[in-house]
Amino acid sequence: LVSVLLDSIRFKSVFKARRVMEVDCGSLTGAVSTGTTIMGVAYDGGIVLGADTRVTTGTYISNRASEKITALTDFAYLCRSGSAADTQTVSTYARYYLTQHQMELGKPTDVKTVANVVKQISYHNKNMLSAGMIVGGWDQYDGASVYALPQGGTLLRAPFAIGGSGSSYLFAFCDAHFREGMSKEEAEAFVVKAVSLAMARDGASGGCVRTVTIDKDGATKKFHPGDKLELFWDEIPAQESFLKPLVQAS
Repeated sequence: LVSVLLDSIRFKSVFKARRVMEVDCGSLTGAVSTGTTIMGVAYDGGIVLGADTRVTTGTYISNRASEKITALTDFAYLCRSGSAADTQTVSTYARYYLTQHQMELGKPTDVKTVANVVKQISYHNKNMLSAGMIVGGWDQYDGASVYALPQGGTLLRAPFAIGGSGSSYLFAFCDAHFREGMSKEEAEAFVVKAVSLAMARDGASGGCVRTVTIDKDGATKKFHPGDKLELFWDEIPAQESFLKPLVQAS
């Protein structure tokens, strides 16, 4: 009996300590989330997808250089925002089904089909998923196309799409500066600037900017380091770490 009581008291103490730790470090108890800025823009001949690289767990930054643009086929990619676990699972299932579909067809799957596969997975699991996504790519039938898939499984084709927590800072900017028929270089610069603007205002977006440009020749990935991005009003320039001399000396 004494042993049981001691075990009970010990368990209660550990439980109490854990609860205190949860209160003190509450930022570590949230789900891993890609509180994010994602974007897709069609240009004359292709599409540019862009995303920041910050992943958060509550207010704790768990990854500052993540990859939020996932390949589903050689010519179609998925931008992910929401729960990292949910969106990674959706992309894994979609890639599995699309690989089978391509093997049956004997040719690349068109972007509309790719978007519909992601939509079906999202819609039929909408009560269990926290996932807002963008599908973009190029095919021989429709050329470049962008599909927005907000939470709930809606599917909407648009000339450009934005998503994630940082998108609320971008609607007016995109409305003012987007135009159809942009060149590849103009579209890439537009996406990088838009994501950088969102990173400057949204605490859940940050790190660096990754872009994927897709056209008839395939996909090209680019990485834009955070310290090389354009600074906006009231932003503090990147500072050199005080540990750098110690690292160089070692």
